[in-house]
Amino acid sequence: MVITSGLIFIQCTHVSVPGPQGVAGVDGIDGVNGVDGVDGASSCEGCHSDSHRLPIESSYPYSGHASGSTVGSAGSRAACAQCHSNEGYIEYMTFGTTNPEGYANPTRIDCITCHGKHETFDFENDGHDFALRNFAPLALITDPSYTIDFGDKSNNCASCHQPRTAPPVDDGTGMFAVTSSRWGPHNGPQSTFLEGIQGAQIAGSESYPDIGSARHRTGSSCTGCHMGDDSGANDGEHSFIPTSTSCTSCHRNGIPDEVAGLADNMASLAILLEEIGIVHEGQPVAGDYTITQAEAAWNYLLIIEDSSDGIHNPGYAKALINNSIEVLN
Repeated sequence: MVITSGLIFIQCTHVSVPGPQGVAGVDGIDGVNGVDGVDGASSCEGCHSDSHRLPIESSYPYSGHASGSTVGSAGSRAACAQCHSNEGYIEYMTFGTTNPEGYANPTRIDCITCHGKHETFDFENDGHDFALRNFAPLALITDPSYTIDFGDKSNNCASCHQPRTAPPVDDGTGMFAVTSSRWGPHNGPQSTFLEGIQGAQIAGSESYPDIGSARHRTGSSCTGCHMGDDSGANDGEHSFIPTSTSCTSCHRNGIPDEVAGLADNMASLAILLEEIGIVHEGQPVAGDYTITQAEAAWNYLLIIEDSSDGIHNPGYAKALINNSIEVLN
């Protein structure tokens, strides 16, 4: 019965036979060929290629940032971490503040500290932002009413390379209290010194140059001097060590050995400050001093902390130091 039923069902199936092919339609009109676009990867490869990255990776280990010396205990403190640790700087640039609890395991300044993501990828119209975390002008920490604008990627340097305290101010009795051996413009006053501001401008025989008039301010930049092509002496690029070619591109007659007379005057001022007791072996000494003594000490520490031996702003350096010597004498 099962077999018979199966045969019945097989006989009931029906196979469809397709009809004849229809008449073919008329071909459409060919479209216009599009114009080939620019290779989307070409603008990326300029930076994201081995030929560009290798000099960066080979020069960076020679920089002070890479040494990790900037981290230390300061990298863990909320008040210092914005410039002394990778984590603190990223959070400060992103949120405008650091973690109030500090950082348990801060790490050194690295590629991702200064470089994050591009603002846009329209480099032709918007300019190349190099994915820097801060490309824009910035208000000073000690004076938010004053904005420094170096006009290029050097603004990222100024984010940290600026003083954390302002010059001394008379307490109303002609005195000033130095409360810590860490008093002074701290380790990063390069941007304001280059600008020609925030020194204690003591009156004297030396006149002070106009703000922003230094030749290194008007004719160069942080990156222009400190990130030149590697000369083969472990300098330039991301070592941030100026090369001789960076200097001779402007100083056609050779690189100046020093700011004339500044080293001798710094030594003379150091002796006077040591006698007063406000400075000992290049470090401030806590105590109560006259405002004049405090201003002279501030100027001395400013030149030391700037670390350029006055080269960033020679005219300003000479005026600050010479007038400080005069007033103490």
